[in-house]
Amino acid sequence: MIPAPRPFPGGLRRLACYALWLPLAAASGCSLRQLAIDGLGDTLSVGGTAFASDDDLDLVRASTPFSLKLMESVLVERPERTDLLVATARAFTQYTFAFVEQDADETEDKDVAAAYRLRDRARKLYRRARDYGLRGLEVTHPGFGAALRTNPGSALSAMAREDVPELYWTGVSWAAMIALSKDDPDSVADVPLIGAMAERALELDEGFDSGALHVFMISFEMARRGSREASAARAREHYRRAVYFSGGHQAVPHVSLAEAVSVPTRNRREFESLLRTALSVDPDAAPQWRLANVLMQRRAKWLLDREDQLFTE
Repeated sequence: MIPAPRPFPGGLRRLACYALWLPLAAASGCSLRQLAIDGLGDTLSVGGTAFASDDDLDLVRASTPFSLKLMESVLVERPERTDLLVATARAFTQYTFAFVEQDADETEDKDVAAAYRLRDRARKLYRRARDYGLRGLEVTHPGFGAALRTNPGSALSAMAREDVPELYWTGVSWAAMIALSKDDPDSVADVPLIGAMAERALELDEGFDSGALHVFMISFEMARRGSREASAARAREHYRRAVYFSGGHQAVPHVSLAEAVSVPTRNRREFESLLRTALSVDPDAAPQWRLANVLMQRRAKWLLDREDQLFTE
């Protein structure tokens, strides 16, 4: 369900310089401190290629928490920077999916209790990401959170194309949190709100981030109420659009359809075909998606290893 956009904040050289500058700025006066904070915020809010083009998952796993806490520290000083709020929502969501929830899935067969603890942590991190996204929407549209619950149509009609990143990352993190909170009826009741946000975002910018919205909808359609056949048909159409917008250079649409649709519809042949297609994607062909493709191919291999469990009669 997580797309393959520019995953984590880049500009590492500038980031390090700003981080070193902060103590000096604090000692030199308010204006210098503000300058350093604003410069750091600019660097953190722009998604770069340093992480996205990396193929060393362990290096990215170890490096990202520092960036996450630095983003939160800057937001304490600049709480209404919408660009940084959406960047923080994005970074927390992607880190959680890649390095917390995936760990939980891979751990479950060996240690159920450890997997439960990891999923509980993932749920909390997704909530944090969702809250940053909502804060960003509140800055540009005061009262949005309350309006979304009382009159979703009216609240979302005020959205514009530039609001799509906030709508997307808020919705993705919210849906991921709910998926880990199935014993909480209050959380599950929010599913229609997420659907309304995603549909409005699709209306405004269908091709956002090379089809990321369609990738999200592959899984989300199967979570909605209604017949499984109709949901699967809609999910497959989103899959086709996601492949189109990504030019076939992303593994994530194939993995998403295999996991969200092929497994529940018991289509083992489709499952195998989709995951082999995902594994055939060349991560080096599109460096801006290298990390995301490596992550998705790792998940594809894990799913294939569990194929007999997933398709037990």
